Amino acid sequence: MDLSEFRKEYSARGLHRDEMATDPLAQFNQWFQQAIELQIHEPNAMSLATVDAAHRPLLRTVLLKYFGADGFVFFTNYESRKAQHIAHNPNVSLLFPWVTLERQIIIQGRAEKISAAESLKYFVSRPRDSQIGAWVSQQSSVISSRKLLLQKLNEIGEKFKQGSIPLPSFWGGFRVVPETIEFWQGGPARLHDRFLYTKDEEQKWCIERLCP
Repeated sequence: MDLSEFRKEYSARGLHRDEMATDPLAQFNQWFQQAIELQIHEPNAMSLATVDAAHRPLLRTVLLKYFGADGFVFFTNYESRKAQHIAHNPNVSLLFPWVTLERQIIIQGRAEKISAAESLKYFVSRPRDSQIGAWVSQQSSVISSRKLLLQKLNEIGEKFKQGSIPLPSFWGGFRVVPETIEFWQGGPARLHDRFLYTKDEEQKWCIERLCP
């Protein structure tokens, strides 16, 4: 299928240097709040890129659960494929593809496990079914049928029928500590606006405009 004529002209909204916050986390928060206000579907959905031991990249979508000055946090099974990749190579990349806003945010950084206490704090805030689900799935492993998953779901649900559900030892969060953050705004004639935040030798954030 030839898609060479399948294109959309971006608006003339533009992005200017004097609009950018000095701290990329403040800029991220500003754009994230705008995405919420404009009712973007799951604005916290982000693509996570990792690399396996053979240096082959793999991309999947995960959900950002909270962020702050120290980084961006998501949760997963620590025995999953993504976790195995991170254990081998903690350098990862995140992408927020807010296409309807003609915006992208690209983050490069290092992923590190958060503490069990921090994981537990989030775990107990999840719906009970989601807590049980964390115990059920041996993420990324091969299974013969969905029926086995549902059977295990019932078994785990019965096991923890009474009282609170404990945090699985194999489940928790990763924090991506940013090293670079790029803000991309679509522009007409493919002259997009791109601003890249990097840290200088004093660990202060610097901003540079990139050619589209």
